[in-house]
Amino acid sequence: MASVSSQPQFRYTQPPSKVLHLRNLPWECTEEELIELGKPFGKVVNTKCNVGANRNQAFIEFADLNQAIAMISYYASSSEPAQVRGKTVYLQYSNRQEIVNNKTAADVAGNVLLVTIEGPDARLVSIDVLHLVFSAFGFVHKITTFEKTAGFQALVQFSDAETATSAKNALDGRSIPRYLLSDQVGPCTLRITYSGHTDLSVKFQSHRSRDYTNPYLPVAPSAIDGSGQFTVGLDGKKLEPESNVLLASIENMQYAVTLDVLHMVFSAFGPVQKIAMFDKNGGLQALIQYPDVQTAVVAKEALEGHCIYDGGFCKLHISYSRHTDLSIKVNNDRSRDYTIPNVPMVAPQPSVLGQQPVPMMTSAHQYTGGQYAPPEQVTMPQPPQGWSSAPPTAPQSMPMGSHPFMPPPGSMPPQHGPGMMHLPSQGGMQQTSAAAPYHPDQRQ
Repeated sequence: MASVSSQPQFRYTQPPSKVLHLRNLPWECTEEELIELGKPFGKVVNTKCNVGANRNQAFIEFADLNQAIAMISYYASSSEPAQVRGKTVYLQYSNRQEIVNNKTAADVAGNVLLVTIEGPDARLVSIDVLHLVFSAFGFVHKITTFEKTAGFQALVQFSDAETATSAKNALDGRSIPRYLLSDQVGPCTLRITYSGHTDLSVKFQSHRSRDYTNPYLPVAPSAIDGSGQFTVGLDGKKLEPESNVLLASIENMQYAVTLDVLHMVFSAFGPVQKIAMFDKNGGLQALIQYPDVQTAVVAKEALEGHCIYDGGFCKLHISYSRHTDLSIKVNNDRSRDYTIPNVPMVAPQPSVLGQQPVPMMTSAHQYTGGQYAPPEQVTMPQPPQGWSSAPPTAPQSMPMGSHPFMPPPGSMPPQHGPGMMHLPSQGGMQQTSAAAPYHPDQRQ
């Protein structure tokens, strides 16, 4: 053995053992890689990966001591060192005779469960849905929800480990019942392990944490509105205070969305007083002001999630704004005050985005009041071709920022433009003329 003592790859500080200690492994070395390294010398019966401060050490255990000795002896006399992913691995006998994989908290039964909700809409699962699911197995004391790298998770506390185990065995790997989820939430699967916690600390009742044993626990300030009302709904989400001003975010903008396009879309539900467009977080957003909250509610319920253009283009996401009266200092292609008639337009600036296709807009409808049902009854009529027809083969183009101006009523017959959303139309409703495409000679 004297001939191998000079090899820097080995340290003979331990007597032979069927467990070998490996150092200098590549980051996140897998069990399969360790088994492959030891396979030529015998049967690897156990491994322990990614140990040490740098997670670059591991242990492999052979079925027989002679197999471990064979591996050490081979690499001690070989000119080719042991390697994993091209990186030299240093070998030595371990001071242990077997690998004992210590149980983690996830393996020890306890009264608190760690629940991971899997699915594209997992974060939309409310705390009250989780309470309904787990209450079927016993009294739930507390629930907290949070987001980690593993995804959307929750801690659910029961009275004892037996109840928690019963819930875990019944629900692990199962999907949340469809009838408990809203239509907007896709299938969600539960992955459940035990938590190392025994008593969760819940300081506030909120849409993220609940203590069902203490009804006198204060409500989180973030869940209280200005009037002191509790604004967490039955679905566990923070209630959104209604407003006469809507905040519209537009995603997947394959076509330019002008101020007049927005006016046409939103005026189908009532008179639009003001619109302000702006760019935020790399996308286009707009504030749309109605004269009253009820009209805004109808528009929000009808338009949320719908696309202005066919093919999923220019999808609307709408929420209520904290504003109640927009301050429009100048009328231009990004802001407009429709309560002040005949205000001269400020010439728009050319866009750096170049030519953008803008299909002709449809006509806007005059709101006459009493024509729409309450929000829960509002539906958007769908023509035979759906919300919109196919985008034009050769749509009209103009610089993004040079938008069509609304011509005087009667200047051209009302018509539906190609590719646009078809808005509600009822008998007796007056229709304003369609907006004509912009041409340079129209500027004042």
